[in-house]
Amino acid sequence: MDLIAVKIEKSESINVILGQAHFIKTVEDIHEALVTAVPGIQFGLAFCEASGLCLVRWSGTNSVLIELAQRTAEAISAGHSFVIFLGEGFYPINVLNSIKAVPEVCGIYCATANPVEVILAATALGRGILGVIDGVPPKGVEVEQDIALRKGLLRQFGYKL
Repeated sequence: MDLIAVKIEKSESINVILGQAHFIKTVEDIHEALVTAVPGIQFGLAFCEASGLCLVRWSGTNSVLIELAQRTAEAISAGHSFVIFLGEGFYPINVLNSIKAVPEVCGIYCATANPVEVILAATALGRGILGVIDGVPPKGVEVEQDIALRKGLLRQFGYKL
């Protein structure tokens, strides 16, 4: 068995959601969940089929994000994994519960705008996702000034009153 790290290449303003599903119907159902949760959402989605033709299946509403999802899914190449890139101004918090409610979705590894590396195990059968490295390590514990900044940021984004 080999361990592999694959860096997800994306701009800082793009959020990524990485997950595991179990059926070819995943692509259409996640697409429907996204456009229903946030009308007008811009995204690209790719899913690594794990049997049959073993293709990267894809969908989306933005050609640049679709291409990014396809390239990323090919780089990860782990059966039944899916990757979603959300356009600038669209956030996982608005779609994550809808994605998790899709019957084919088994789990979510990350939903973030941070730099991400996917840790994979590779065997003779194929690749599997062991986990992710999401962002960088903490640099300390927040103090009152940091708390005020955090609370202000949440209110600026409209997530708290």
